[in-house]
Amino acid sequence: MAECNHDCSSCGESCGERTENFDPRAKANPHSNVKKVIAVMSGKGGVGKSLVTASLAAAVQRGGRQAAVLDADITGPSIPKAFGIHERAMGDDEGIYPAATPTGLKLMSLNLLVENESDPVVWRGALIAGTVKQFWSDVQWGDVDCMFVDMPPGTGDVPLTVFQSLPVDGIIVVTSPQELVGMIVEKAVKMAEMMDVPILGLVENYSYFTCPDCGREHKIFGESRLEDIANAHGIPILARLPIDPALAKACDEGRVEQLERNYLEDVARAL
Repeated sequence: MAECNHDCSSCGESCGERTENFDPRAKANPHSNVKKVIAVMSGKGGVGKSLVTASLAAAVQRGGRQAAVLDADITGPSIPKAFGIHERAMGDDEGIYPAATPTGLKLMSLNLLVENESDPVVWRGALIAGTVKQFWSDVQWGDVDCMFVDMPPGTGDVPLTVFQSLPVDGIIVVTSPQELVGMIVEKAVKMAEMMDVPILGLVENYSYFTCPDCGREHKIFGESRLEDIANAHGIPILARLPIDPALAKACDEGRVEQLERNYLEDVARAL
């Protein structure tokens, strides 16, 4: 620790002699006015977290509010592809401009800054976490009613950075029916509780598949344990999403905004 000069306003240390409150959160860009920040996280990868993030943002935008997505999954960014955005982001002396989708939804992702979308991001944790903070501080978001942060899977450096550095108003945890996933989801729930960030609810993906021939629902991944997790932690269940080939195809083709049926519209209205 450097020698104390007793000027707490210019110091980042949190020592016992601090005479004024210390806010560890990163400062927003002067050209940003974000009213609500919601993180979408999961205990592991492959459960459809980015799909939920994109669907929620599209539903909020469709409902007449200004939505935005901050893609914090630095090493596995998929948000731009879901919205069909491939050009590189631009900026000026005041900061970086977020990309805009056909409906005006704003987003920022590392895929908008690298030369080639398929280039791997071989970075250490500190650099990845710093990039997430820069997406908050260096991007000119403008007026945003609701920003969704697409988190990387797990409970590592980036989730910790987001919870400590961004003014997160709540978390949505994404899961799937498998018992193994249910166990790992509890880790994400407990991390949120440790960080004292409200958990808004659970979204279960891959809950069932509706047969197009007979109309019956089939639970491909087995019986859900969602109620057990929800009851154990007093968390509401927000939605159960089906296996829908049309939704998967829309994301692959960059048409998530144009999909007529959005399973998360009710959740978006509640938010």
